[in-house]
Amino acid sequence: MKLIEFFKHYPDEESCKAAFKAYRLQEGVKCRKCGNTSHYWKKKREQWECKGCKHRTTLKSGTVMQGSKLPFQYWFIAMHLITSTKKSFSAKEVQRQIGHKRYEPIWAMMHKLRTVMGLRDEKYRLGGEIELDEGFFETVSITRDKTEALKRGRGSQRQSTVLVAAESKVGEQDYNPKKHSTDKRVRYLKMTVIQSLKKEDLAATVQEKVKKNTKIV
Repeated sequence: MKLIEFFKHYPDEESCKAAFKAYRLQEGVKCRKCGNTSHYWKKKREQWECKGCKHRTTLKSGTVMQGSKLPFQYWFIAMHLITSTKKSFSAKEVQRQIGHKRYEPIWAMMHKLRTVMGLRDEKYRLGGEIELDEGFFETVSITRDKTEALKRGRGSQRQSTVLVAAESKVGEQDYNPKKHSTDKRVRYLKMTVIQSLKKEDLAATVQEKVKKNTKIV
């Protein structure tokens, strides 16, 4: 969805709230007190009331938004920005785009969204044909002994080893020498921090993240 289309769908707080309510109803609302799934909607309070125990559930309760006082539109804009572009958006940039005065609530919102995105990613495994390689990402350790000499290259205390796996086969079209390309496209991918590049560590990670009978390039 392009940015202009996004604001056509969600122009204000009420449109975002209505859309979020529809998403919740689609998933189903479950009472956290008695487990009942049948509820009344209290329009004035904007809450669901359990038909069994009368316990009430707010729109944000039980979701990634629980406990947040930020408007629904903030959450929708943040979700759109971090999922609709290839480049990442920092919390500071989202704060600037939204125009919110305080940084901490925006940082917390972005952190929660990225956490649940990671949880969702763990629900599926890669299959078909995948490309597999290692990557090294600079990280900061708050527990590292500062008097310890830093290594260079692989094994450096400043780097984490990450196994990158990407589904890369879509369709069966052969290589076209005129176009210098195939019909391969990146679909899903997984990036997993691993302890080492030893065979046993690689094998354990692949078995966990990849389906059986998958072709690995």
